[in-house]
Amino acid sequence: MRHSVAAVQGADVEAGTGPAADTVVVHVQLRPRRGSTRRCLAELAALAAAHPAVGFGVSGLGKDERVVRVTVGVELGPREAIARFSPQAQAAYAFVSDLFTVLYDHMPVYATEPGPAERAAAEALLGAADPEVVAVPGPRSPLPGERVPA
Repeated sequence: MRHSVAAVQGADVEAGTGPAADTVVVHVQLRPRRGSTRRCLAELAALAAAHPAVGFGVSGLGKDERVVRVTVGVELGPREAIARFSPQAQAAYAFVSDLFTVLYDHMPVYATEPGPAERAAAEALLGAADPEVVAVPGPRSPLPGERVPA
């Protein structure tokens, strides 16, 4: 079964915009060895098919001499719905749990929001695969003087 990179993109995510401006996005970084990146993306696409209701996407891409860093942004939902453990939050947490379980060989870790270079690399990769795919936006930047939760 052949998976395209575009298949890695989950449901549309509009974090930090519109009425759901308090949407929480968690970032998980997968670190496949350089030779296993395609396998990692195929496994991520299969995981996406198993969780069709979860909003997520590849939000960052980077590399060093040993590994490729694939950062996945997962939308947990509005902050108040997470506190009530809404069905959307439960589905997102199940997806994140499966990321760590199913993709264990690709060394998943929680990560910060990708920087501009990693975000641009992910957008270029996804754009090359399917021009209609849009990368997951990260959480909105705090306004000056706004308190950032720990």
